[in-house]
This record gives sequence, C-alpha cells and structure tokens, in this order.
Amino acid sequence: MNAVYRSYGPLLGTIILLGVAVWTLAMIVGPQLFMIEQSLWRMEQPDSAVTAGMRIEELNNALSLAQYDLGALEGTTDPDKMAEREKLARSVSAMEQELTTLQGQDTAPVKVYTISNYTEMSGYHAEIFVKTIGASLMVTLIAFAVCYPVAYAAAKLAKPERAALILLGLVIPYAINELLRVFAWLMILDYQGVANSVLLWFGLPEPVRFLDSGAGVFVAMVYAYVLFMVFPIYNTIETLDTNQIEAARDLGASTWKIHSRVVLPHAKPGIAVGSIMTFMLSAGSFSVPHIMTRGTAQPWFSQLIYSKFYDSFYWNQGAAYAFTLLLVCVAFIILMMKVFKVGIRDIAK
Repeated sequence: MNAVYRSYGPLLGTIILLGVAVWTLAMIVGPQLFMIEQSLWRMEQPDSAVTAGMRIEELNNALSLAQYDLGALEGTTDPDKMAEREKLARSVSAMEQELTTLQGQDTAPVKVYTISNYTEMSGYHAEIFVKTIGASLMVTLIAFAVCYPVAYAAAKLAKPERAALILLGLVIPYAINELLRVFAWLMILDYQGVANSVLLWFGLPEPVRFLDSGAGVFVAMVYAYVLFMVFPIYNTIETLDTNQIEAARDLGASTWKIHSRVVLPHAKPGIAVGSIMTFMLSAGSFSVPHIMTRGTAQPWFSQLIYSKFYDSFYWNQGAAYAFTLLLVCVAFIILMMKVFKVGIRDIAK
C-alpha cells in the first residue's frame, strides 16, 4: 500500500486501491459468498402445510362419498332414511366448512437453512464427482509428461530461432476458438474420422471407438490446456544456469540424474503452477467432455452443475455442488504447494 502511494501519489493511489477493493469484492468475494449462502438453504413445505395437505385429500375423499350417499337419499319419505339424510347433510356441511378453512391457510414454502444440499449427493452424483477429479488428475499427469520435454527442449536444447518456432507453433493454434479446436479433434477421432481411416488403410480390421472409450476426452483436454502447462515450466527452466547442467554432465551424472537432481528441483514452481492451472481447467471444463463424448457418456461434474442451474433450476444444490468442486480445487492448490515445497511468492514468479 505504501509503495502504491509513493509511486502514484495520495489521490491516484487511493483511487487505484479503491478500484482494486471494489473489483475484489464485486468479482471475487461477493459471488463466492452468494454461492455459499445459496448452498446452505432450500425451500421446504412447513410441517403444518404437509399435514393440511394430507387432511384436505382425506376430506375430499370423504366428502365425495358423503355427497353420493346424500344424493341417493334424495326424495325419500321413510322417517329413518330422512333422519339419516339430515345427519349426512350436517356431516357434509361440517366437512365443507373444515375444507374451506384448511384451503385458506398459508401453505407457501419457507426458507430453511440446512446442509442437506451437500449431504444429499446421491451415489450416482458422487461417482461422477470422483470420476471427474480422477480424470482431471490424469489429464494433469499426461500434460506434464507431454510438456516437460517440449519445455526443456525449447529452453535448453534448441537454438533461439528454433525455440521461437517451437513456442510459435504452440501458440498459433490458440488463435482459433476453443470450440473449433475441440470439434477438430472430434472429426479426427470419430468412428469414421481421420485417425480410423488411416488405421484401416494400414490393415486394422475395424475402427477404434476412441470417443466411446473416453480417450478422446483426454487427448482433447491435453491439447486444449497444453499452454497452461508448458509455459510455466519453460519460464522456470529458462532461468536455470546452463553451466549447472554441464557441470553435472562433466561429473558423470546420467541424463536421468541431471533432470531429477538439477532441472526438476529448479522447475518446481513452474510445475506447480502448470499442474494447478491444468487441473482446475480440466475439473471445471464443460465444452470439451460434452463435445468429445457427444453427450452420450457419463457426464462431467461441471455438466451436472450446469444441469442443476439451467435444466432443473435447482440453484441451491447446484451452488452446493459448485462450492464442493471449488473446495477440491483449493485443496489441490495447497497440496501442490506442499508437494513441491513452494510458496505464493515462488508461484507468482
């Protein structure tokens, strides 16, 4: 804060800080608090309304039978039946009066604070949640396995001109809309797509169902989020002094030891950032799993959240599901910081 005042002066510094505070409250803190509050209540019928509803149904049934019996006794001259008819008429009048009273009661749902939106996650929804988290972890691991060699080659092995071409080749596809890139992979991996055409040409007896097996989702996600893994790793490896690698090689270290004891420890902040970003984007992805499975496979958890908000309009449980996913993502961030032994300042670099 003092640095802001020293750099911009009291007036402009105050405006900047107020702008940051308003932005933080309106775009970050406010929506999260609203989501948490929304997830902690639901509209329920009060017990009196439930009891009244059951009594109304019971009275309607009894009233129908009594009116039928009353109509059957209409015009009778038998004294006993006339007495029975008068008794039925009084009973019908009493039931109609009670029915009018019950129907006039306020039976509107009331707001009840509860944690049932979290605890009522069914076995099927819990299975989707676990599957989504596991698949996001796999996407993160695959992305690291693909991106680390590319990042190391661009940072330490390639000449500056070739490194620039490698990075440019990674960036150019991102000028295309994400949906178009995903649809491109759909056409490549489809049952009658490019990949299967090539495999059949090489003699494969029948096409491979890449999309039905879920492999297409992993391929498309790794491709969609590859930059978020490769650039943090590239940035940290680039700051590594090449002399350290050469010294390790001169001392007889194998390639594996050079990477495990020199390069990877130095690249920990970049790996942590890349893993965090790739995992969070994968866990919250909506379009990639929906398109790559053509909406026929078990949905991603984000698709389930979307359904709660926009299909069933059950915002309270949708907010609970969304906050649960957020908690898992925050836990993953903390875990990555612990595993790689990095702090916020290391990640910010």
